[in-house]
Amino acid sequence: MESREQSNRQLTRESKLLLVAGAPCNSDVERRYTASPSVIIVGGGFAGIAAARALHDASFQVTLLESRNRIGGRVHTDYSFGFPVDLGASWLHGVCKENPLAPVIGRLGLPLYRTSGDNSVLYDHDLESYALFDMDGNQVPQGLVKKVGEAFERILEETDKIRQEHIEDMSILRAISIVLERKPELRLEGIAHKVLQWYLCRMEGWFAADADTISLKCWDQAKLLPGGHGLMVRGYRPVINTLAKGLDIRLSHRVTKIMRRHNGVKITVDDGRTFIADAAIVAVPLGVLKSNSIKFEPRLPEWKEAAIADLGVGIENKIILHFENVFWPNVEFLGVVAETSYGCSYFLNLHKATGHSVLVYMPAGQLARDIEKMSDETAANFAFIQLKKILPNASTPIHYLVSRWGTDVNSLGSYSYDAVGKPHDLYEKLRVPVDNLFFAGEATSVDYPGSVHGAYSTGLMAAEDCRMRVLERYGELDLFQPVMGEDTPVSVPLLISRM
Repeated sequence: MESREQSNRQLTRESKLLLVAGAPCNSDVERRYTASPSVIIVGGGFAGIAAARALHDASFQVTLLESRNRIGGRVHTDYSFGFPVDLGASWLHGVCKENPLAPVIGRLGLPLYRTSGDNSVLYDHDLESYALFDMDGNQVPQGLVKKVGEAFERILEETDKIRQEHIEDMSILRAISIVLERKPELRLEGIAHKVLQWYLCRMEGWFAADADTISLKCWDQAKLLPGGHGLMVRGYRPVINTLAKGLDIRLSHRVTKIMRRHNGVKITVDDGRTFIADAAIVAVPLGVLKSNSIKFEPRLPEWKEAAIADLGVGIENKIILHFENVFWPNVEFLGVVAETSYGCSYFLNLHKATGHSVLVYMPAGQLARDIEKMSDETAANFAFIQLKKILPNASTPIHYLVSRWGTDVNSLGSYSYDAVGKPHDLYEKLRVPVDNLFFAGEATSVDYPGSVHGAYSTGLMAAEDCRMRVLERYGELDLFQPVMGEDTPVSVPLLISRM
Protein backbone atom coordinates (compact mmCIF):
# COMPACT_ATOMS: atom_id res chain seq x y z
CA MET A 1 0.00 0.00 0.00
CA GLU A 2 1.21 3.51 -0.74
CA SER A 3 1.94 5.86 2.09
CA ARG A 4 -0.22 8.97 2.40
CA GLU A 5 2.69 11.17 1.33
CA GLN A 6 3.37 8.99 -1.75
CA SER A 7 -0.29 8.98 -2.73
CA ASN A 8 -0.56 12.73 -2.37
CA ARG A 9 2.59 13.28 -4.44
CA GLN A 10 1.29 10.94 -7.13
CA LEU A 11 -2.05 12.70 -7.29
CA THR A 12 -0.27 16.04 -7.50
CA ARG A 13 1.92 14.84 -10.35
CA GLU A 14 -0.75 13.08 -12.36
CA SER A 15 -3.86 15.19 -11.88
CA LYS A 16 -2.21 18.53 -11.02
CA LEU A 17 -5.00 19.36 -8.63
CA LEU A 18 -4.38 23.01 -7.93
CA LEU A 19 -6.12 24.58 -4.96
CA VAL A 20 -8.06 27.59 -6.16
CA ALA A 21 -6.98 30.80 -4.49
CA GLY A 22 -9.58 32.39 -2.26
CA ALA A 23 -11.44 29.15 -1.43
CA PRO A 24 -15.10 29.83 -0.60
CA CYS A 25 -15.30 28.01 2.69
CA ASN A 26 -13.27 29.51 5.47
CA SER A 27 -12.48 27.04 8.23
CA ASP A 28 -13.12 28.00 11.86
CA VAL A 29 -14.83 31.28 10.98
CA GLU A 30 -18.23 32.27 9.63
CA ARG A 31 -18.15 33.14 5.95
CA ARG A 32 -19.12 36.73 5.24
CA TYR A 33 -21.89 37.34 2.77
CA THR A 34 -20.54 37.89 -0.73
CA ALA A 35 -22.10 38.00 -4.16
CA SER A 36 -20.35 34.78 -5.11
CA PRO A 37 -22.38 31.63 -4.31
CA SER A 38 -20.54 28.82 -2.59
CA VAL A 39 -21.05 25.06 -2.28
CA ILE A 40 -19.34 22.31 -0.34
CA ILE A 41 -19.15 18.86 -1.92
CA VAL A 42 -18.83 15.96 0.50
CA GLY A 43 -17.18 13.00 -1.20
CA GLY A 44 -14.63 12.85 -4.00
CA GLY A 45 -15.95 9.92 -6.01
CA PHE A 46 -17.33 10.26 -9.52
CA ALA A 47 -20.57 11.91 -8.39
CA GLY A 48 -18.84 14.44 -6.15
CA ILE A 49 -16.16 15.29 -8.71
CA ALA A 50 -18.79 15.66 -11.46
CA ALA A 51 -20.85 18.02 -9.28
CA ALA A 52 -17.79 20.04 -8.31
CA ARG A 53 -16.65 20.32 -11.93
CA ALA A 54 -20.06 21.52 -13.11
CA LEU A 55 -20.48 24.12 -10.35
CA HIS A 56 -16.90 25.34 -10.65
CA ASP A 57 -17.44 25.86 -14.38
CA ALA A 58 -20.65 27.74 -13.53
CA SER A 59 -18.54 30.24 -11.52
CA PHE A 60 -19.50 28.90 -8.10
CA GLN A 61 -16.94 28.81 -5.34
CA VAL A 62 -16.58 25.09 -4.66
CA THR A 63 -14.68 23.17 -2.00
CA LEU A 64 -14.66 19.38 -2.07
CA LEU A 65 -13.99 17.46 1.16
CA GLU A 66 -12.75 13.89 0.71
CA SER A 67 -12.03 11.47 3.56
CA ARG A 68 -9.44 9.42 1.66
CA ASN A 69 -5.96 10.54 0.68
CA ARG A 70 -6.95 10.17 -2.97
CA ILE A 71 -9.88 11.04 -5.21
CA GLY A 72 -12.09 8.56 -7.05
CA GLY A 73 -13.89 6.78 -4.23
CA ARG A 74 -14.92 3.32 -5.41
CA VAL A 75 -13.12 4.06 -8.66
CA HIS A 76 -9.50 3.27 -7.87
CA THR A 77 -6.85 2.62 -10.50
CA ASP A 78 -3.69 1.09 -9.06
CA TYR A 79 -0.28 1.39 -10.76
CA SER A 80 1.86 -0.72 -8.42
CA PHE A 81 2.31 -3.45 -11.07
CA GLY A 82 3.79 -0.88 -13.42
CA PHE A 83 0.57 -0.60 -15.43
CA PRO A 84 -3.02 0.43 -14.58
CA VAL A 85 -5.39 -2.02 -12.88
CA ASP A 86 -8.81 -1.01 -11.54
CA LEU A 87 -9.49 -2.26 -8.02
CA GLY A 88 -13.00 -0.87 -8.19
CA ALA A 89 -15.23 -0.05 -11.14
CA SER A 90 -13.66 -0.96 -14.47
CA TRP A 91 -16.46 -1.08 -17.08
CA LEU A 92 -18.41 1.48 -19.04
CA HIS A 93 -21.87 -0.08 -19.02
CA GLY A 94 -23.42 0.99 -22.30
CA VAL A 95 -20.85 1.76 -25.00
CA CYS A 96 -22.92 4.33 -26.86
CA LYS A 97 -23.32 8.06 -27.40
CA GLU A 98 -26.28 8.06 -24.99
CA ASN A 99 -23.96 7.25 -22.11
CA PRO A 100 -23.30 10.52 -20.25
CA LEU A 101 -19.64 9.56 -19.77
CA ALA A 102 -19.04 8.81 -23.44
CA PRO A 103 -18.13 12.42 -24.40
CA VAL A 104 -15.49 12.61 -21.66
CA ILE A 105 -13.95 9.23 -22.49
CA GLY A 106 -14.10 9.97 -26.21
CA ARG A 107 -12.35 13.34 -25.90
CA LEU A 108 -9.57 11.73 -23.89
CA GLY A 109 -9.10 9.06 -26.55
CA LEU A 110 -9.21 6.27 -23.97
CA PRO A 111 -9.59 2.81 -25.51
CA LEU A 112 -12.37 0.42 -24.50
CA TYR A 113 -12.38 -3.35 -24.86
CA ARG A 114 -15.93 -4.53 -25.51
CA THR A 115 -16.79 -7.61 -23.45
CA SER A 116 -20.42 -7.97 -24.52
CA GLY A 117 -23.04 -6.75 -26.92
CA ASP A 118 -26.65 -6.00 -26.06
CA ASN A 119 -28.77 -8.37 -23.98
CA SER A 120 -26.00 -10.73 -22.88
CA VAL A 121 -27.28 -13.30 -20.41
CA LEU A 122 -24.08 -12.73 -18.44
CA TYR A 123 -24.76 -8.98 -18.30
CA ASP A 124 -21.17 -7.85 -18.80
CA HIS A 125 -19.88 -10.68 -21.03
CA ASP A 126 -20.95 -12.66 -24.05
CA LEU A 127 -20.71 -16.44 -24.32
CA GLU A 128 -18.34 -16.30 -27.27
CA SER A 129 -15.16 -16.05 -25.18
CA TYR A 130 -15.24 -18.21 -22.08
CA ALA A 131 -13.94 -21.43 -20.56
CA LEU A 132 -15.72 -23.19 -17.68
CA PHE A 133 -14.22 -26.05 -15.71
CA ASP A 134 -15.39 -28.47 -13.05
CA MET A 135 -13.54 -28.97 -9.78
CA ASP A 136 -11.44 -31.73 -11.37
CA GLY A 137 -10.09 -29.42 -14.04
CA ASN A 138 -12.23 -30.80 -16.86
CA GLN A 139 -13.48 -28.16 -19.28
CA VAL A 140 -17.24 -28.08 -19.71
CA PRO A 141 -18.21 -28.44 -23.40
CA GLN A 142 -19.17 -25.04 -24.80
CA GLY A 143 -22.31 -26.47 -26.32
CA LEU A 144 -23.52 -27.48 -22.87
CA VAL A 145 -22.70 -24.07 -21.40
CA LYS A 146 -24.69 -22.38 -24.15
CA LYS A 147 -27.61 -24.78 -23.67
CA VAL A 148 -27.69 -24.11 -19.93
CA GLY A 149 -27.49 -20.36 -20.65
CA GLU A 150 -30.61 -20.64 -22.77
CA ALA A 151 -32.31 -22.57 -19.96
CA PHE A 152 -31.31 -19.87 -17.48
CA GLU A 153 -32.90 -17.22 -19.70
CA ARG A 154 -36.10 -19.27 -19.85
CA ILE A 155 -36.10 -19.62 -16.08
CA LEU A 156 -35.74 -15.86 -15.65
CA GLU A 157 -38.59 -15.31 -18.12
CA GLU A 158 -40.77 -17.66 -16.06
CA THR A 159 -39.99 -15.72 -12.89
CA ASP A 160 -41.82 -12.77 -14.43
CA LYS A 161 -45.02 -14.84 -14.28
CA ILE A 162 -44.36 -15.49 -10.60
CA ARG A 163 -43.93 -11.75 -10.10
CA GLN A 164 -47.27 -11.01 -11.71
CA GLU A 165 -49.07 -13.65 -9.63
CA HIS A 166 -47.82 -12.51 -6.23
CA ILE A 167 -48.60 -9.20 -4.56
CA GLU A 168 -45.90 -9.70 -1.98
CA ASP A 169 -42.29 -9.51 -3.08
CA MET A 170 -39.87 -12.42 -2.77
CA SER A 171 -36.24 -13.08 -3.60
CA ILE A 172 -35.18 -13.96 -7.12
CA LEU A 173 -33.83 -17.23 -5.69
CA ARG A 174 -37.23 -18.15 -4.25
CA ALA A 175 -38.89 -17.35 -7.58
CA ILE A 176 -36.40 -19.58 -9.41
CA SER A 177 -37.16 -22.44 -7.02
CA ILE A 178 -40.90 -22.04 -7.70
CA VAL A 179 -40.26 -22.11 -11.45
CA LEU A 180 -38.27 -25.33 -11.14
CA GLU A 181 -41.05 -26.89 -9.04
CA ARG A 182 -43.67 -25.99 -11.65
CA LYS A 183 -41.63 -26.89 -14.70
CA PRO A 184 -39.65 -30.06 -14.08
CA GLU A 185 -38.34 -29.95 -17.64
CA LEU A 186 -36.20 -26.94 -16.63
CA ARG A 187 -34.55 -28.81 -13.79
CA LEU A 188 -30.94 -29.72 -14.43
CA GLU A 189 -28.75 -32.38 -12.91
CA GLY A 190 -25.10 -33.27 -12.78
CA ILE A 191 -22.69 -30.96 -14.55
CA ALA A 192 -25.58 -29.00 -16.12
CA HIS A 193 -26.86 -28.12 -12.64
CA LYS A 194 -23.41 -26.89 -11.69
CA VAL A 195 -23.24 -24.70 -14.79
CA LEU A 196 -26.65 -23.24 -13.88
CA GLN A 197 -25.26 -22.38 -10.44
CA TRP A 198 -22.38 -20.60 -12.17
CA TYR A 199 -24.87 -18.47 -14.12
CA LEU A 200 -26.55 -17.63 -10.84
CA CYS A 201 -23.12 -16.77 -9.40
CA ARG A 202 -22.56 -14.29 -12.24
CA MET A 203 -25.99 -12.76 -11.65
CA GLU A 204 -25.07 -12.31 -7.99
CA GLY A 205 -21.83 -10.65 -9.09
CA TRP A 206 -23.78 -8.17 -11.22
CA PHE A 207 -25.79 -7.09 -8.16
CA ALA A 208 -22.95 -7.67 -5.64
CA ALA A 209 -25.50 -9.57 -3.54
CA ASP A 210 -26.75 -13.09 -2.87
CA ALA A 211 -29.77 -14.22 -4.86
CA ASP A 212 -31.80 -14.79 -1.70
CA THR A 213 -31.64 -11.05 -0.94
CA ILE A 214 -32.35 -9.63 -4.43
CA SER A 215 -35.90 -8.39 -5.08
CA LEU A 216 -37.96 -10.30 -7.66
CA LYS A 217 -40.15 -7.25 -8.32
CA CYS A 218 -37.30 -4.81 -8.87
CA TRP A 219 -34.22 -6.73 -10.01
CA ASP A 220 -34.66 -5.79 -13.69
CA GLN A 221 -35.96 -2.22 -13.29
CA ALA A 222 -32.67 -0.43 -13.98
CA LYS A 223 -32.09 0.64 -17.58
CA LEU A 224 -29.37 -0.95 -19.68
CA LEU A 225 -27.95 1.40 -22.26
CA PRO A 226 -27.30 -0.06 -25.72
CA GLY A 227 -23.87 -0.95 -27.03
CA GLY A 228 -22.90 -3.61 -24.51
CA HIS A 229 -20.13 -3.19 -21.98
CA GLY A 230 -16.61 -1.86 -22.43
CA LEU A 231 -13.64 -2.48 -20.14
CA MET A 232 -11.54 0.63 -19.50
CA VAL A 233 -8.21 -0.62 -20.84
CA ARG A 234 -6.18 2.14 -19.16
CA GLY A 235 -8.36 2.33 -16.08
CA TYR A 236 -10.69 5.05 -14.88
CA ARG A 237 -8.10 7.32 -13.26
CA PRO A 238 -7.45 9.47 -16.35
CA VAL A 239 -11.17 10.30 -16.45
CA ILE A 240 -11.47 11.27 -12.79
CA ASN A 241 -8.21 13.23 -12.94
CA THR A 242 -9.40 15.20 -15.94
CA LEU A 243 -12.69 16.09 -14.27
CA ALA A 244 -10.86 17.10 -11.08
CA LYS A 245 -8.24 19.36 -12.67
CA GLY A 246 -8.14 22.80 -11.08
CA LEU A 247 -10.71 22.06 -8.36
CA ASP A 248 -10.25 22.94 -4.69
CA ILE A 249 -10.03 19.43 -3.24
CA ARG A 250 -9.19 18.82 0.43
CA LEU A 251 -7.95 15.26 0.87
CA SER A 252 -8.00 13.47 4.25
CA HIS A 253 -10.94 15.62 5.38
CA ARG A 254 -13.44 13.22 6.92
CA VAL A 255 -16.80 14.92 7.44
CA THR A 256 -18.44 14.12 10.77
CA LYS A 257 -21.32 16.61 10.95
CA ILE A 258 -23.51 18.46 8.47
CA MET A 259 -25.62 21.26 9.93
CA ARG A 260 -28.39 22.93 7.92
CA ARG A 261 -29.19 26.53 8.74
CA HIS A 262 -31.58 29.06 7.25
CA ASN A 263 -28.76 30.85 5.45
CA GLY A 264 -26.45 27.99 4.54
CA VAL A 265 -24.64 24.92 5.80
CA LYS A 266 -21.92 24.37 8.35
CA ILE A 267 -19.82 21.25 7.94
CA THR A 268 -17.41 19.82 10.51
CA VAL A 269 -14.50 17.50 9.76
CA ASP A 270 -12.85 15.02 12.10
CA ASP A 271 -10.18 17.41 13.41
CA GLY A 272 -12.84 19.93 14.47
CA ARG A 273 -12.46 22.45 11.66
CA THR A 274 -15.64 23.82 10.14
CA PHE A 275 -16.55 24.93 6.63
CA ILE A 276 -19.39 27.29 5.74
CA ALA A 277 -21.23 27.63 2.43
CA ASP A 278 -24.61 28.41 0.89
CA ALA A 279 -25.37 24.75 0.18
CA ALA A 280 -23.83 21.29 0.17
CA ILE A 281 -23.95 18.23 -2.04
CA VAL A 282 -23.60 14.94 -0.17
CA ALA A 283 -21.99 12.41 -2.49
CA VAL A 284 -20.75 9.74 -0.08
CA PRO A 285 -21.43 6.01 -0.61
CA LEU A 286 -24.69 4.48 0.61
CA GLY A 287 -22.77 2.31 3.07
CA VAL A 288 -21.31 5.40 4.73
CA LEU A 289 -24.78 6.97 5.06
CA LYS A 290 -26.05 3.72 6.58
CA SER A 291 -23.26 3.75 9.16
CA ASN A 292 -24.44 7.10 10.61
CA SER A 293 -20.81 8.22 10.77
CA ILE A 294 -22.01 11.60 9.49
CA LYS A 295 -24.41 13.34 11.87
CA PHE A 296 -27.06 15.56 10.35
CA GLU A 297 -28.42 18.50 12.36
CA PRO A 298 -31.33 18.72 12.30
CA ARG A 299 -31.92 15.06 11.53
CA LEU A 300 -32.88 14.13 8.02
CA PRO A 301 -36.62 13.60 7.45
CA GLU A 302 -37.95 10.14 8.27
CA TRP A 303 -38.58 9.34 4.59
CA LYS A 304 -34.95 10.11 3.81
CA GLU A 305 -33.64 8.02 6.69
CA ALA A 306 -35.94 5.18 5.61
CA ALA A 307 -34.58 5.30 2.06
CA ILE A 308 -31.02 5.07 3.40
CA ALA A 309 -31.93 2.17 5.66
CA ASP A 310 -33.97 0.19 3.12
CA LEU A 311 -31.79 0.36 0.02
CA GLY A 312 -29.55 -2.67 -0.33
CA VAL A 313 -25.79 -2.31 -0.54
CA GLY A 314 -23.80 -5.25 -1.85
CA ILE A 315 -20.18 -6.31 -1.90
CA GLU A 316 -18.05 -7.42 -4.81
CA ASN A 317 -14.29 -7.48 -4.47
CA LYS A 318 -11.30 -8.08 -6.67
CA ILE A 319 -8.28 -10.23 -5.97
CA ILE A 320 -5.84 -9.30 -8.71
CA LEU A 321 -3.14 -11.86 -9.50
CA HIS A 322 -0.14 -10.82 -11.61
CA PHE A 323 1.89 -13.64 -13.17
CA GLU A 324 5.26 -13.84 -14.86
CA ASN A 325 3.78 -15.54 -17.92
CA VAL A 326 0.39 -16.41 -19.37
CA PHE A 327 -0.52 -20.09 -18.87
CA TRP A 328 -4.29 -19.93 -19.31
CA PRO A 329 -6.54 -20.13 -22.39
CA ASN A 330 -6.94 -17.03 -24.56
CA VAL A 331 -10.50 -16.35 -23.41
CA GLU A 332 -12.07 -13.35 -21.67
CA PHE A 333 -12.99 -15.24 -18.53
CA LEU A 334 -12.43 -18.51 -16.73
CA GLY A 335 -15.05 -20.09 -14.51
CA VAL A 336 -15.29 -22.84 -11.92
CA VAL A 337 -18.68 -24.58 -11.69
CA ALA A 338 -19.94 -26.11 -8.45
CA GLU A 339 -23.03 -27.46 -6.67
CA THR A 340 -23.89 -24.01 -5.27
CA SER A 341 -23.38 -20.48 -6.52
CA TYR A 342 -21.29 -19.84 -3.39
CA GLY A 343 -18.82 -22.51 -4.53
CA CYS A 344 -18.51 -21.16 -8.07
CA SER A 345 -15.66 -18.91 -9.16
CA TYR A 346 -15.03 -16.30 -11.82
CA PHE A 347 -11.74 -14.97 -13.22
CA LEU A 348 -11.48 -12.04 -15.62
CA ASN A 349 -8.58 -12.40 -18.06
CA LEU A 350 -7.03 -8.95 -18.40
CA HIS A 351 -4.39 -10.26 -20.79
CA LYS A 352 -6.92 -10.50 -23.60
CA ALA A 353 -7.97 -6.88 -23.12
CA THR A 354 -4.74 -5.20 -22.02
CA GLY A 355 -1.85 -7.51 -22.89
CA HIS A 356 -0.79 -7.85 -19.24
CA SER A 357 -0.53 -11.28 -17.60
CA VAL A 358 -3.23 -10.65 -14.99
CA LEU A 359 -6.24 -12.62 -13.78
CA VAL A 360 -8.87 -10.97 -11.57
CA TYR A 361 -10.85 -13.13 -9.16
CA MET A 362 -14.20 -11.47 -8.41
CA PRO A 363 -16.15 -12.83 -5.40
CA ALA A 364 -19.49 -11.25 -4.46
CA GLY A 365 -22.09 -11.44 -1.71
CA GLN A 366 -21.45 -13.76 1.22
CA LEU A 367 -18.30 -15.18 -0.35
CA ALA A 368 -16.85 -11.66 -0.61
CA ARG A 369 -17.74 -10.98 3.03
CA ASP A 370 -16.08 -14.21 4.13
CA ILE A 371 -12.92 -13.47 2.16
CA GLU A 372 -12.72 -9.98 3.70
CA LYS A 373 -12.14 -11.70 7.05
CA MET A 374 -8.85 -13.06 5.67
CA SER A 375 -5.51 -11.29 5.41
CA ASP A 376 -4.47 -10.09 1.97
CA GLU A 377 -2.01 -12.98 1.66
CA THR A 378 -4.60 -15.56 2.67
CA ALA A 379 -7.19 -14.04 0.33
CA ALA A 380 -4.76 -14.11 -2.60
CA ASN A 381 -3.89 -17.70 -1.79
CA PHE A 382 -7.59 -18.58 -1.66
CA ALA A 383 -8.07 -17.20 -5.17
CA PHE A 384 -4.97 -19.04 -6.39
CA ILE A 385 -6.30 -22.31 -4.96
CA GLN A 386 -9.51 -21.84 -6.97
CA LEU A 387 -7.38 -21.29 -10.06
CA LYS A 388 -5.29 -24.40 -9.37
CA LYS A 389 -8.46 -26.49 -9.31
CA ILE A 390 -9.01 -25.81 -13.00
CA LEU A 391 -5.41 -25.25 -14.09
CA PRO A 392 -3.23 -27.59 -11.98
CA ASN A 393 -0.03 -26.35 -13.60
CA ALA A 394 -0.70 -22.71 -12.74
CA SER A 395 2.43 -20.81 -11.73
CA THR A 396 2.54 -18.81 -8.50
CA PRO A 397 1.64 -15.12 -8.90
CA ILE A 398 4.50 -12.64 -8.56
CA HIS A 399 2.26 -9.84 -7.21
CA TYR A 400 -1.27 -9.50 -5.91
CA LEU A 401 -3.75 -6.84 -4.86
CA VAL A 402 -6.88 -7.29 -2.72
CA SER A 403 -9.83 -4.89 -2.49
CA ARG A 404 -11.95 -4.64 0.66
CA TRP A 405 -14.93 -2.48 -0.27
CA GLY A 406 -17.14 -3.99 2.42
CA THR A 407 -14.93 -3.20 5.41
CA ASP A 408 -13.31 -0.03 4.06
CA VAL A 409 -14.73 2.72 6.31
CA ASN A 410 -14.79 5.05 3.31
CA SER A 411 -17.18 2.84 1.34
CA LEU A 412 -18.72 0.06 3.51
CA GLY A 413 -19.99 -1.69 0.41
CA SER A 414 -19.51 -1.82 -3.34
CA TYR A 415 -22.78 -0.56 -4.82
CA SER A 416 -26.53 -0.50 -4.28
CA TYR A 417 -29.20 -3.00 -5.30
CA ASP A 418 -32.94 -3.61 -4.79
CA ALA A 419 -33.50 -5.65 -1.63
CA VAL A 420 -36.49 -7.96 -1.14
CA GLY A 421 -39.66 -6.15 -0.11
CA LYS A 422 -38.35 -2.66 -0.81
CA PRO A 423 -39.64 -0.38 -3.61
CA HIS A 424 -37.50 0.79 -6.51
CA ASP A 425 -38.40 4.43 -5.82
CA LEU A 426 -35.98 4.46 -2.87
CA TYR A 427 -33.26 5.65 -5.28
CA GLU A 428 -35.35 8.70 -6.12
CA LYS A 429 -36.12 9.37 -2.45
CA LEU A 430 -32.42 9.28 -1.67
CA ARG A 431 -31.79 11.80 -4.47
CA VAL A 432 -34.46 14.36 -3.42
CA PRO A 433 -32.90 17.46 -1.76
CA VAL A 434 -33.56 18.44 1.85
CA ASP A 435 -33.54 22.22 2.14
CA ASN A 436 -30.11 23.29 0.90
CA LEU A 437 -28.67 19.74 1.05
CA PHE A 438 -28.47 17.86 -2.24
CA PHE A 439 -27.61 14.21 -2.74
CA ALA A 440 -25.68 12.40 -5.46
CA GLY A 441 -24.06 9.03 -6.07
CA GLU A 442 -24.87 5.76 -7.80
CA ALA A 443 -27.43 4.94 -5.08
CA THR A 444 -29.43 8.05 -6.08
CA SER A 445 -29.72 6.99 -9.72
CA VAL A 446 -33.15 5.57 -10.55
CA ASP A 447 -32.14 4.46 -14.04
CA TYR A 448 -28.48 3.50 -13.62
CA PRO A 449 -27.79 2.44 -10.01
CA GLY A 450 -24.52 0.67 -9.30
CA SER A 451 -22.71 2.21 -12.30
CA VAL A 452 -20.08 4.88 -12.86
CA HIS A 453 -22.20 6.71 -15.43
CA GLY A 454 -25.09 6.60 -12.95
CA ALA A 455 -22.93 8.26 -10.32
CA TYR A 456 -21.64 10.80 -12.85
CA SER A 457 -25.10 11.75 -14.08
CA THR A 458 -26.46 12.22 -10.54
CA GLY A 459 -23.54 14.52 -9.78
CA LEU A 460 -24.53 16.69 -12.72
CA MET A 461 -28.20 16.63 -11.69
CA ALA A 462 -27.40 17.58 -8.10
CA ALA A 463 -25.16 20.38 -9.32
CA GLU A 464 -27.91 21.81 -11.53
CA ASP A 465 -30.54 21.55 -8.76
CA CYS A 466 -28.12 23.22 -6.35
CA ARG A 467 -27.21 25.95 -8.83
CA MET A 468 -30.84 26.90 -9.42
CA ARG A 469 -31.73 26.84 -5.72
CA VAL A 470 -28.78 28.99 -4.67
CA LEU A 471 -29.10 31.50 -7.51
CA GLU A 472 -32.80 31.80 -6.83
CA ARG A 473 -32.00 32.79 -3.27
CA TYR A 474 -29.41 35.27 -4.51
CA GLY A 475 -31.97 36.69 -6.95
CA GLU A 476 -29.65 35.94 -9.86
CA LEU A 477 -31.45 33.01 -11.47
CA ASP A 478 -31.66 33.39 -15.25
CA LEU A 479 -34.28 30.97 -16.53
CA PHE A 480 -32.93 31.38 -20.04
CA GLN A 481 -29.40 30.34 -19.09
CA PRO A 482 -28.56 26.92 -20.62
CA VAL A 483 -28.66 24.01 -18.24
CA MET A 484 -25.14 22.90 -17.34
CA GLY A 485 -23.85 20.45 -19.91
CA GLU A 486 -26.13 21.59 -22.77
CA ASP A 487 -23.29 23.40 -24.48
CA THR A 488 -21.01 20.36 -24.34
CA PRO A 489 -19.23 19.84 -27.67
CA VAL A 490 -20.27 16.94 -29.88
CA SER A 491 -18.77 13.76 -28.49
CA VAL A 492 -15.71 12.15 -30.02
CA PRO A 493 -16.27 8.55 -31.16
CA LEU A 494 -15.28 5.93 -28.59
CA LEU A 495 -12.25 3.75 -29.34
CA ILE A 496 -13.59 0.21 -29.12
CA SER A 497 -11.87 -3.12 -29.77
CA ARG A 498 -12.90 -6.76 -29.51
CA MET A 499 -10.04 -9.20 -30.12
